[in-house]
Amino acid sequence: MLRAVHRAASDLRRGTPVLIEGPQGPLVAAAAEVVGARGLAELAAAALAPPVLLLAPVRAAAVLQRPIAAAPPGGAEGRKMEEGVVALRPGPALLEPAALRRLADPVAERLLPELPELIPPPALSPAALALAKLGRLLPALVAAPARASAAAQLGLLSVPAADVLAYPTTAATTLARVAEARVPLENARDARIVAFRAADGGIEHLAILVGEPEKLAEAGGAPLVRAHSECFTGDLLGSLRCDCGPQLRGAIRRMGDEGAGVLLYLAQEGRGIGLVNKLRAYTLQDQGLDTLDANRALGYGADERGFLVAATMLRALGIPRVRLLTNNPDKMAGLAACGIVVEGREAHRFAANGVNDKYLETKAERFGHLLR
Repeated sequence: MLRAVHRAASDLRRGTPVLIEGPQGPLVAAAAEVVGARGLAELAAAALAPPVLLLAPVRAAAVLQRPIAAAPPGGAEGRKMEEGVVALRPGPALLEPAALRRLADPVAERLLPELPELIPPPALSPAALALAKLGRLLPALVAAPARASAAAQLGLLSVPAADVLAYPTTAATTLARVAEARVPLENARDARIVAFRAADGGIEHLAILVGEPEKLAEAGGAPLVRAHSECFTGDLLGSLRCDCGPQLRGAIRRMGDEGAGVLLYLAQEGRGIGLVNKLRAYTLQDQGLDTLDANRALGYGADERGFLVAATMLRALGIPRVRLLTNNPDKMAGLAACGIVVEGREAHRFAANGVNDKYLETKAERFGHLLR
């Protein structure tokens, strides 16, 4: 199951259509931001009806230049704007690669020759958008009901919709330790790094162990733990746009001072939207949006991360109880919901630097991060 979903997401990234299967019949879909003329021709050859454009509600509202309600397939009541799928029927002028990229990407937005028509989304649309997100693509797809026989003749990969939707949970629960090494750090010389990989063979997550937190856990204690999402710009380059670098180094220093701790370094760049989309979000922030609205404008939720990955790693390390180094109450609730006992919270704040002031304000005011 994991293998098929992983391959399908990779095909989407290459601009190749994929077949999503369900009891309502298959849906053929291609990623709007990367599909080319060949991919569109293959999609048309497999389709039973004219293609539609599937978008997240916030992005669809921007394209149509008016508010809309997000409706799941079947015409149910609208839901909040971070959920659901919106379907638009593009005219011929919009069904070409450059126009589709403009429809998908608010950073590349240009005047469109025409506005598409709002229509009910086809069945399996949520799985199609979920697959694009797994590929760290913009959640925008060209899709149509399909003939399975035609898709097979074209050599298109097929994947069950249920497997796509279950993928994040399945991948998280199959994480296993694959490597470990001692890596002395500047602020924690007694440190080890343990690498975890899921059964799909995807990107690894890392645990930085300072001292011997496992022994503390064996004795019934709760080691200091931080769940830290990777941030290439902040952690590696020292970007001033966020506080990720100071939080990373500060956590390791704190654990070194205490003599024990675990920093989970999670492959969840940009709150789970990936580095490329985070850079797009930065461009939107430079145009006036805050970090929450920028993510939503791209078609993603305000925070796409899950906590099952962190919980699975902690259990594999033999650490069922933690003191969590965080300002984010959602992390505490998320780990607790996944079976980790959170015995307390340790504040982890750093002063604004003159560049990230608004970013820190947004985290407190809109994400609910605690100030102390």
